[in-house]
Parts: sequence; C-alpha cells; structure tokens
Amino acid sequence: MKKTIYSKFDKRLITALPAAQFPGRIITVISEADADKAVDYLLSCDILGVDTETRPTFHKGEQHKVALLQVASHDTCFLFRLNDIGMPASVIRLLEDRTVPKIGLSWHDDILSLHRRSEFEPGYFIDLQDIVGKIGIKDLSLQKLYANIFHQKISKRQRLTNWEAGVLTDKQKQYAATDAWTCIKLYEEIRRLYKTKEYKLVVPVEPSSLEGTPTEKAMAKLA
Repeated sequence: MKKTIYSKFDKRLITALPAAQFPGRIITVISEADADKAVDYLLSCDILGVDTETRPTFHKGEQHKVALLQVASHDTCFLFRLNDIGMPASVIRLLEDRTVPKIGLSWHDDILSLHRRSEFEPGYFIDLQDIVGKIGIKDLSLQKLYANIFHQKISKRQRLTNWEAGVLTDKQKQYAATDAWTCIKLYEEIRRLYKTKEYKLVVPVEPSSLEGTPTEKAMAKLA
C-alpha cells in the first residue's frame, strides 16, 4: 500500500498525534577526552543526524553562542556541551569529515552559528530542506515533515529552555537527541519514497481555489 503524504501538512492536526521519542542511549560530552572518544565512535557509523541548541534571547541586542551540538546515530546520541568544552580538535574533525553523511535541517544556519565559535570547513552535510521537494513536499519545518511522513509529533516544549544550564534536564536531553535522530529517519524515508515511488501525494485545495463566480460554483457542484 502506498504511503499518503501531503504537499503541505495541516499544523492543526499535529497536536493529536503520538509523540516521537529517541529510543537509544544519550551520552553527554563535557570534556575534551570524552569528545575524542565520541567522535571516533561517530565517524565509524554509516550515517549521522545533527542539530544544535542555543540559549534563547529575550532582550534586544542579546546574543548567545551555540551551547549544544547533538549528533546521533541510529541508536546513540552524543550531546557536546560546547559552552563547557568549546570547539576542540575532535569536534572540528567531525564537522570537517567528508566520509560520513550528516543529515540536518536548516543546517546552513547552524553552520553559521558554529562558525561564531570556531572556523572550520564544512564536510559532508545534507540539508533535508534541499531534498524534500523531490517528493513534492513544500513544508520545511522538522515538526511538519515528521508529522507528514511518520504521523508522529516532535514536541517543541524544551526549545526555549536554558541550554547553558549547569546540568541539562532529562527532558532537554531527550528533546535534543530526538531532533538529531529524526533527521536520519526522515532522510532515509524520503530517499526510499523517491526511489520506490511508493507514495501518493495529496495537494490540499487552497481556499482561494474554491472561490469563483456563481456559474463556476454551480458547475463545480454538477461535476
């Protein structure tokens, strides 16, 4: 049976969907030695999901650097606390690696933010926003994409929490890991659907297209 997807997903439907949650190990990296080990492990994987978190700003002119870099495989996610360890050589090596595909969303913006911490030459990155159009999807947010393709919701409740806190809460860790992991899931499913064509694309009718002259409306009812 073909999977039904929508060119644009109705955001109002997301609330009722079951929550998506990363099911694997979550490991917080708070030292350069731990970062070295984490990067060695990650670069032995065949694909990675990536994302970043920054302490939110609530005052005009206030600005913070990226506090967290989360990198997930299918079953393990490392949370690099950049506000504690900075950008050690191992993290730069990960970001510049050209052998393992790293999947993100709006990753161009994340790279610009990471550059505020340290210069590096971006390696093998794939942005989901650059490929979803291949299967006819116009939405570009992670939450809408995941709801559309997997019929699950990604909670955004932790997005505006303090990512520079001394200790991250379990909810923050789960949120960060889920965002990175779902990038892998989306990439693999988008590729599968594109290759197999096992999907039906539904294009919702825009309200404006329902308008027309009385004659047009009458003809539409008879059609």
